[in-house]
Amino acid sequence: MEKTVLVETSARHVHVTKETLETLFGAGYTLTKKKDLSQPGQFSCEERVQVVGPKGSFPAVSILGPERSADQVELSASDARKIGVAAPVRESGDVAGSGACKLVGPKGEVELAEGVIIAKRHIHMTPADAEKYGMRDKQVVSVKIESAERTLIFGDTVVRVSPNYALAMHIDTDEANAVLAPAGVLGVILD
Repeated sequence: MEKTVLVETSARHVHVTKETLETLFGAGYTLTKKKDLSQPGQFSCEERVQVVGPKGSFPAVSILGPERSADQVELSASDARKIGVAAPVRESGDVAGSGACKLVGPKGEVELAEGVIIAKRHIHMTPADAEKYGMRDKQVVSVKIESAERTLIFGDTVVRVSPNYALAMHIDTDEANAVLAPAGVLGVILD
């Protein structure tokens, strides 16, 4: 059985705590949902913030909701280099000792001593998907993504299993550009 998975490109974005949200946008502020994302309960927001590093900034980076227990900025390696941030490749949520930056909103700014990462490519799966594909949580696999001119095999892809997920692989913009991945492209899990 071929183990296919929808591949989605995850562009630069920010996750914030309630405290950071209120510092950036004002006391009592709540996020404004723009659209639902493929992962259940996750959504892009109307709100944008400036992400500032030592060498530059991105003026209007999307916030993803809902609020989190820790601030996290997800950039591609090219993004991090452009603004001068030393961001390690990490799984989402693993921000201890990661890169630093400043977030600027319309009402204030927050200096993040850590929280900037390059997201490790990963596949979200439900337990049923994992059983069907013979996979387990934290398993590392390779995924082949075919395109007309730049077919690639992406190794070091972490499988993440939770009943709160929907089946999808997430890669960043550098990775999507490397394979010239069109919207709706499917990958094949090789191992």
